[in-house]
Amino acid sequence: MSASTPDWLHLTDEEEIVWESRPHPIAMGPRVPLALAIVLVGVVLAGWGVTDSGIAIVALFGVVLMIAGLIVAGIQYIIWTNTRYVITSDELYKKYGIISRDVTQFRLDRVQNTSLQQSTVGRVFGYGNLTVYTAGSGEPELTFERTPRPERASSVLNEYLGNVSAPNDQTV
Repeated sequence: MSASTPDWLHLTDEEEIVWESRPHPIAMGPRVPLALAIVLVGVVLAGWGVTDSGIAIVALFGVVLMIAGLIVAGIQYIIWTNTRYVITSDELYKKYGIISRDVTQFRLDRVQNTSLQQSTVGRVFGYGNLTVYTAGSGEPELTFERTPRPERASSVLNEYLGNVSAPNDQTV
């Protein structure tokens, strides 16, 4: 395991990372643009409330709005950066969480089926959901939500699933 491999990712000596991503930035949702708009309103109010005779209550309200907007945007960004999707030559990983961490891990030989879903908006902005089903379960076991370029992730996964399911031809 290299020094740059995160501590939640447990690679064997023969295993290599073949695809890695985090959700598309759109996964941060409408809160970030809204929070940034609140910051902008706060800046305007803070600037408008400062007069030659001192600071008006409007300026203080503007500062509060700026701080609140930055906190909301910062939290969304931290959540986004702490969500990771990884496909290795042997396993799938999904990691999320800030204070507590949740890592879901599946061996490729357990994967029975995959599904790629993209809405119209997802196709326009280049994101979609890649869902994995395992043997013995009719329910999805793992979904990479709002994955950027999901067709690339699906292609890589299907390539390695083909390697896992194809028997090694060895003559004796």
